[in-house]
Amino acid sequence: MAATNLSSLSQVIGDNEAKVLTEWMSLLREAGALQTGRIKEAELQTQARGFLDLLRKALSTGADSLSAPPYEPVKRLLSEISQSRAVQGFSPTETATFVFSLKQPVFGVLNRSGFDPLAVAQLTWQTTVLLDQLGLFTMEVYQKSREEVIVRQQREIAELSTPVVKLWDGILALPLIGTLDSQRTQVVMENMLQTIVEQAAEIAIIDITGVPTVDTLTAQHLLKTVAAARLMGADCIISGIRPQIAQTMVHLGVELNVISKATLADAFALALRRLNRAVVSVKPVAAAGDTKSAS
Repeated sequence: MAATNLSSLSQVIGDNEAKVLTEWMSLLREAGALQTGRIKEAELQTQARGFLDLLRKALSTGADSLSAPPYEPVKRLLSEISQSRAVQGFSPTETATFVFSLKQPVFGVLNRSGFDPLAVAQLTWQTTVLLDQLGLFTMEVYQKSREEVIVRQQREIAELSTPVVKLWDGILALPLIGTLDSQRTQVVMENMLQTIVEQAAEIAIIDITGVPTVDTLTAQHLLKTVAAARLMGADCIISGIRPQIAQTMVHLGVELNVISKATLADAFALALRRLNRAVVSVKPVAAAGDTKSAS
């Protein structure tokens, strides 16, 4: 029996679908697809059966290029699988194995198909090329999804690490921790400006006690934040400049052109004075029993 194109492979898979699926699932288990507990066997089997069915239908058309329309449903399913595995924390190897492990059971049924050796060799090569393309497509989607997850996590962490705290009526504090870069500066600026508007704040204290180093670029980011706050009608005070950072800034010739204080407490005290407010100690009120005893 001669075979000339991939439609013959579709017929072979269709005739041996249960055997191919059983062997494929066995290989996936051996590869550790279920050991992490991120996916259940029933879900993995559903994905495998769905992929095999769509692949068989695409092969039945005889198309051998991944860009051909019959393979679009196959690529959509692989995209969904890759995206879900990227979110679930699967490794690149675990994700790629889903496609590449299908080669062995497919080659097995081909060798037992009754085709002449030349046809088997031709179909084996075509199948190898096609599954390799599908495997690479899977990895591309996985990598892109992982990058999106990382970017989203970085954005969320940046938002959480730049809280704007209301210290007093009209006084805000923005404690910064870690390194300032352009993207984080944008988040800092947006959070601070939004809070200035919401709280009708007059003074914003930017505390850099948790910033490890201040170089020229960091200073520029701070100046942009200060300038944006001034445009919103709020003055800025920078606190937390340690001696080492002060020396570094002097050596670099960096001028912040903004009032700075050594500690957040000093900056807060200055902010209160600017608003004509003060924190004073209150004498403790004697309890009723203490008054009687004194008399």
